[in-house]
Amino acid sequence: MRKPQLVFVIALAGGLAACGETSSLQVSDGTGPAPKLPEPNKTLIPTVNIAPAVGWPEGGKPTAVAGTQVAAFADGLDHPRWLYVLPNGDVLVAETNAPPKPDDSKGIKGWVMKKVMGKAGAGVPSANRITLLRDADHDGVAETRTVFLQNLNSPFGMTLVGNDLYVADTDRLLRFNYEPGATEIKTQPIKVVDLPGGTLNHHWTKNVIASKDGNKLYVTVGSNSNVGENGLDQEEGRAAIWEVDRATGNHRIFASGIRNPNGLAWEPTTGALWTAVNERDEIGSDLVPDYITSVKDGGFYGWPFSYYGQHVDVRVKPQNLDLVAKAIVPDYAVGPHTASLGLTFAEGNSLPAQFKEGAFIGQHGSWNRKPHSGYKVIFVPFSGGKPTGQPVDVLSGFLDKDENALGRPVGVVIDQQGGLLVADDVGNKVWRVSAAK
Repeated sequence: MRKPQLVFVIALAGGLAACGETSSLQVSDGTGPAPKLPEPNKTLIPTVNIAPAVGWPEGGKPTAVAGTQVAAFADGLDHPRWLYVLPNGDVLVAETNAPPKPDDSKGIKGWVMKKVMGKAGAGVPSANRITLLRDADHDGVAETRTVFLQNLNSPFGMTLVGNDLYVADTDRLLRFNYEPGATEIKTQPIKVVDLPGGTLNHHWTKNVIASKDGNKLYVTVGSNSNVGENGLDQEEGRAAIWEVDRATGNHRIFASGIRNPNGLAWEPTTGALWTAVNERDEIGSDLVPDYITSVKDGGFYGWPFSYYGQHVDVRVKPQNLDLVAKAIVPDYAVGPHTASLGLTFAEGNSLPAQFKEGAFIGQHGSWNRKPHSGYKVIFVPFSGGKPTGQPVDVLSGFLDKDENALGRPVGVVIDQQGGLLVADDVGNKVWRVSAAK
């Protein structure tokens, strides 16, 4: 074993204690339309600062922002990550985790990352199902729960067009026939298109959203590495948002250079497509900020060659300076290593007036930053279709005094009554935020 590998293993084995460098900036410095971007700080041992997943104590819950309250909409779930609200108000929740991906855990670094993710609560087998939650009496608690779809393959995104329900498994986009009011689907799906998957499947989540006219579907496909270290040949069709023709399954790359896009939503004022993106790791606690951004047709956003426009990542060989010159600067940074996944716009919510225009973002939380970042749900105010001002913490308190993770927020969505639903994949709950009574 080479000496650097040996040092890496010794530092991380047996408990995976926090190690590496420490942030010199505040999370707020890496937030907004013009985040601070210090020089990269690449260390021999990457910063590993895990918040061990412990779950909520009896009666425990997050802290809701003033003027609101939070309660469990549903509990006892199995790693709930993503949410979708059907037209009749039923809520679909994807109970899911990473698929087997043996080639992604090879070598020293792969072994370490497997241990890291396990300690953070991401190492359990996937339930591979979508559960339907129904709150028929509109009291903010789902009294009905049924297995809506099962035997899937790490499902994530969901969207309905007419009676066609689309589900994005990790390796293919599926279509099911949905009858309004149904509490389960037993018919076999139709495959719309294959998605990049396989035994090396680094960023496995795939999200899907439909265009307003229903003719096109937009699918997120994360990268197969941190910064292309597995070879750029492994990145074919990845780090991108696909546009899929709903009728034929034909697809094209709508936007590229997006390391790990997850949340997708249509901004209600401009009609533009927006996404929430996880940026790269292992060049310091202050780099690189995750972001939300409008997505331009044909746009290139830098990965892996550069970040935030023309900031070249010297780890990537060979470089492509022609592409770097075209890299689009994202619209709004949401803090380094916050793992911002969930994204929904405020349209239709019944929270206090300060939350009427803007975006809610579920921040799953960091492993590559000291001190921690994320582990909260934030609201970014908008004006005229653009972000403005600093974010507001909507839900916090997901870490206890010992920096254990009581919960980790992921998907966010506005329910039919105007409440904000939040999937918590460590707490195994769906939280509901509503206006205080």
